[in-house]
Amino acid sequence: MRYQPEIKFSDVKISDNLRLRTLKFISNLDVRIHYVYLLRKNIPDEYRQKDKLQSGLLYTNVIGELLEMYLPTSDCDFYVYCDERHLKRMKKSEFKNILRARLIPQLPQNCLCYIEMLRSCDNSNIQIADWIVGALSRYLENKPLGNECFQILRNNIIKEEGKELFKDNKVI
Repeated sequence: MRYQPEIKFSDVKISDNLRLRTLKFISNLDVRIHYVYLLRKNIPDEYRQKDKLQSGLLYTNVIGELLEMYLPTSDCDFYVYCDERHLKRMKKSEFKNILRARLIPQLPQNCLCYIEMLRSCDNSNIQIADWIVGALSRYLENKPLGNECFQILRNNIIKEEGKELFKDNKVI
């Protein structure tokens, strides 16, 4: 495994012991966590077109909601690094423009907003974020190992709970 470009949290070949040890290592880094989450059943119809999920648009909104948790800021430069992914029905330039338009009014005047999309296999920080997302997902979906993962990351989380998106759109 040492020679793989990336080890995913969800990889079935790794043990839960390795997952927990890796999360403990991550939690000892200078990592502060804000997170947003959504339940699939609560995704509004505006993100669906002909029963197909507009995942590019949804991803853009999720990232925008998360980034707003870091605002306001007095920093003159605002750097955003996202996992590169296929944005269905959306170009990367459109993704970046939508995020910039959403963020710039909340940033200090003359602040520069940089948005880069990086491959997780090439960037260890993106891999760390993927591991945190995997661990929090297990916790939020009440899956095995979820509580243990959350306990390890608890002190790195800025607020006790993440922000649930679309919670007012609950399907009955």
